[in-house]
Amino acid sequence: MPSHLFLAKGGSELKKRKWMYLALTIPALVLMILFIAAPLVNAVRISFFKWNGYSQKMRWYGLKNFENIFTDKLFWLATLNTFIYGFGSTILQNILGLAAALFLNNKFKGRNAVRVILYMPIMISAFIMGQILYYFVQVEGGVFNELLGLLGLSGVYWMKTGLSSTIMITLANSWQYMGLCMIIYLAGLQNIPSMYKEAARLDGANRVKEFFYVTLPLLIPSITTAVVTNLIGGFKLFDAIVAMSGGGPNRKSMSLSFYISQLYFNDEKAGYASAVGIMTFFIILIVALPVNMYLRKKEVEY
Repeated sequence: MPSHLFLAKGGSELKKRKWMYLALTIPALVLMILFIAAPLVNAVRISFFKWNGYSQKMRWYGLKNFENIFTDKLFWLATLNTFIYGFGSTILQNILGLAAALFLNNKFKGRNAVRVILYMPIMISAFIMGQILYYFVQVEGGVFNELLGLLGLSGVYWMKTGLSSTIMITLANSWQYMGLCMIIYLAGLQNIPSMYKEAARLDGANRVKEFFYVTLPLLIPSITTAVVTNLIGGFKLFDAIVAMSGGGPNRKSMSLSFYISQLYFNDEKAGYASAVGIMTFFIILIVALPVNMYLRKKEVEY
C-alpha cells in the first residue's frame, strides 16, 4: 500500500476513534448537566428570592439573603462545625488509613480478612452506621457507659454539648471512612519500586528514615487523592449528623449541609437556604483547591 494511502487510512481511523471516545462521554456529560450544573444554576436563581419552597409566589429579594448570612450566628456556628468535620475527619482518616496500609502491606496470614474487616464499614450506609454508633454513646444503656459501669465508674453524657457532639460525630465518620484511605495508600505503596527502598537501606537508612525520605515523598499522589476526597466528604457531612445528634443539642452540632436542609424543610426559607448553599460551595472550593494545588506541587516523579 502506498505511504500516502496508509497515512490517510490511519488518519481516518484516528478521527473515528476520537468521535467514538466523544460519544462515550456524552452520557456522563448529560448526567453532569442534569444533576450538577442545572441544580446549581437553579440554586443561584432561587437565592435572589424570598420563597418558602412550595408557594407559587416568589418575591424578589436581591442580595438580602447573602447579606443576612453575615449576621446569622447559626451559619457561623455551622461553618465552624463544618471545618471541624472536614479537617478533623481528613486528619484522622489519613493517619488511620496510612497506618493500616503500612501494616497490611506486609505479608502475614489472614491479611486479606483484615483488609475486608477494615473496609467493610464503608459498605454500610452512613445513616445506618450513625444509628449503630449512637447506641454506643447514648447515656442510658449505651455500650460505652455500660463498660464504664462494669469498671465501677459513672456514665458520661458523651453528646451533652454541641462541641462534644461534633467531636463524637467526627470520630464516628473518621472510623467509618478510614478504609477508603487504606485502599488508596495500599495501591500507592504497592506501586513504589522496591529498588528505592533497597538503595536507602544500602546507604544505611533505618526504617524511620526510609519512611520519611523514600516512602512518604513517593506517596504524595496517593496523599493528594485521599486528602482532597476526605476533605470534600467531611465538608459535606450530613447523614451521620442526622443519625447521631439531629443537629442538636439546640442546633449546635449542625454542619452547613444539615443547616441547609433545616432552613429549606423546617424553617421554609428556600431562598435563604439556596444562598447558604452557594456560600457552602465557595467555601469548599476555596479550601479544596489550594490544598490540591499545594500537594500536586509536592509530587515526585519516579
